Amino acid sequence: MRFPFFLLVVSIVFGGCVQKHFTSKKTQIVTIKSPLLRFNDVGYILHNGESVELQIYSAGAAVERISVNHMVCTDKGCMSKAGFNETYLNAAYGEEFLKNILMRRPIYNGKNLHKLPNGGFVQKIHNDYVDIVYKVEPHLLYFKDRRNRILIKFKEIG
Repeated sequence: MRFPFFLLVVSIVFGGCVQKHFTSKKTQIVTIKSPLLRFNDVGYILHNGESVELQIYSAGAAVERISVNHMVCTDKGCMSKAGFNETYLNAAYGEEFLKNILMRRPIYNGKNLHKLPNGGFVQKIHNDYVDIVYKVEPHLLYFKDRRNRILIKFKEIG
């Protein structure tokens, strides 16, 4: 009776360390400009349920990997979603901000959401902390926060 319990405990403890198998992989031109992040290279956005990962390549070599699930993990380590926003983006963005951007979902609970005829949407959000234009189309994602000088753009290749 102890052996099956031991196997259950081992599988739970070590199961979180197993490499995730992503079901969707899209090649993109990735542009990210913020005070601490600067990329304009080829990248891949990989999805698996509620897990999403952005891999960025320069000259064929991986230069950065950002995974978002219950935490945000980079090549430098893991931190909370709010901590990642505060360090690399803006503290005013919600905890699900990065995951929503990578998964092409509305931000700020769909505030000021206008659907586009091509199946995409646009959001314009302006308050004391942000001045955002966020547009999602079938082959393009564009996010710009003028107030905080942040640009995120993904354009599908092919």
